[in-house]
Amino acid sequence: MSAMKTEEDANGTSTANGGGGVCEEGGVTVLSPTDLSEMLAAGTKEVHEKAENTAFVKDFLKGRIHKELFKLGHVALFFTYSAMEEEIERNKEHPQFAPLYFPHELHRRDALARDLEFFYGEDWQSQIRISPAAQRYADRIRRVGRDQPALLVAHAYTRYMGDLSGGQVLRKVAQRAMKLPPTGEGLNFYQFDGIHSAKAFKQLYRSRMNELELDTHTKRRVVEEANLAFQFNMEIFGELEEVGKTLQDDVLDAAPAHDEMPGDVSRCPYHAAKTAASSGSSYVCQVAMTVLKNPSGQVLMAAWIAALAGLAAWYFM
Repeated sequence: MSAMKTEEDANGTSTANGGGGVCEEGGVTVLSPTDLSEMLAAGTKEVHEKAENTAFVKDFLKGRIHKELFKLGHVALFFTYSAMEEEIERNKEHPQFAPLYFPHELHRRDALARDLEFFYGEDWQSQIRISPAAQRYADRIRRVGRDQPALLVAHAYTRYMGDLSGGQVLRKVAQRAMKLPPTGEGLNFYQFDGIHSAKAFKQLYRSRMNELELDTHTKRRVVEEANLAFQFNMEIFGELEEVGKTLQDDVLDAAPAHDEMPGDVSRCPYHAAKTAASSGSSYVCQVAMTVLKNPSGQVLMAAWIAALAGLAAWYFM
């Protein structure tokens, strides 16, 4: 799972530099639960699932996207990443963050600026305002960067690793639903030109996290901070949901929600994909062949499989 550096101990097991123990079982590298990447994955699982099940995210994954809310979401991200990347620059040589400094590969502020110019025009900066939820999020990031740089790891991990996984699914859904140009205008945020393989880069990033020289107490504080980061993101989602209630119902709908489809729920591609995930590859093939006989099923199957795969990848890639 992680391409980390190891060194053999006297008993033939391996020890991650600055992380927990690593051993070989049947030729498979098994990470210790004291590795920061493992602690973060396990320690944020519950709040991560809550974030995925907010109404805003669920509607987004169904292709039900209000363009105005998408724009406001980008505004919140712009202020969030501006704060985070300023603090990353401030701490780029700090030993508890320096190994995670990848400005060319990861930084999103400039990409978000290009998207906002596409949506709002050349004077976009005079048109946007930071929302209360985004302000609280940005304030916390700046306080952490100033006073507790090790906790900045939690915010970078939460945002960047999600952007490289589920974010790629959201890009495709948004492009289709809002009929954005195939050349990528309005979606630069999701495009990582400096990364050729998201999977390989995430392995590298997690390896670097595991090599940080953090004691157990600090690692636990990083996990707590990551949970707080998810809470801030959910506050922004909630804020967007409230704004959505005041807008006219001109939602762009890329595909019908699975619970709105007529007929047997077992024919819904989402239901089929979910069942297939727990029933083995043979069932996957059987369901895929059945659904793909219907032309509309081809589009729906691709969308829902991509959504499930992208969200699962956040933990397992």
